[in-house]
Parts: sequence; C-alpha cells; structure tokens
Amino acid sequence: MEEKVLIPQSTISPSAAVCPQCHQAILPTYYFCPNCGKKLNEAPLSTSPMAQTGLYAFSIILPLICYLAIGYWKGIKYMESRDAKAKQIGIIAFVLLLLSSAITFWISISWIQSTISSAMTSVGNIGNF
Repeated sequence: MEEKVLIPQSTISPSAAVCPQCHQAILPTYYFCPNCGKKLNEAPLSTSPMAQTGLYAFSIILPLICYLAIGYWKGIKYMESRDAKAKQIGIIAFVLLLLSSAITFWISISWIQSTISSAMTSVGNIGNF
C-alpha cells in the first residue's frame, strides 16, 4: 500500500496549491510533490561561479564540436530565466557562442582558401621541372 506524506495543517496556507496528479496539498515553493514525486516547478538555475565557468567554456568550444551537443547547451534556459543574474549569464554565454562561431568560421575559410591556393600553385607548376 502507498504511504502518503502528509503536510502538517499548520504549515498549509489558504493559498496552498494541490498536486495535479495526486491532489495532495503542497506548498507553492515545492519543486516536487512530496507524496507522488511529480515535478511541479523548475528548480532555479545555478548562478555559482563553477556553473558560469562551465557554461562559458561550453559556449566557446561548442562550434569546435560542430553543434552536435546543441541540445545540451543550457544558455537558452539561462536567457529565458526570470532571474536577472541568470539572464545576464545566458546573454554572456550567447555572445561567447557567437564570437567563437565567427572565429571558427573565419579559421575554416582561411584554411580552405590557403589549401585551394596551394593546390592551384601545385597544378600551375606541373609542367615546370
């Protein structure tokens, strides 16, 4: 038999919510229902220096791995956040992503041009021994 986690009535305010799945009274600050485990709210995004460093580093190396992991880039969640600090972190990460993409594109074009130029020079020198 399922064991229900009961919230003491003294902690429930008149504005308390109800879990949409099990209809257990919950507090508005809960991220998960204590009774059934249903996800109720998104947990706030971390704005710690370590989380920022990881997001910024991933934003810089993302073009180098050809956008294969774009689904794992959390910058969009940060930009859409209601928290001003998280939003600022997301914007910085997006700018870093754009800059690193532009640099990667420029390096690729330069390499292709030098390769073509080298090949054309080699072809032009075929008859000159």
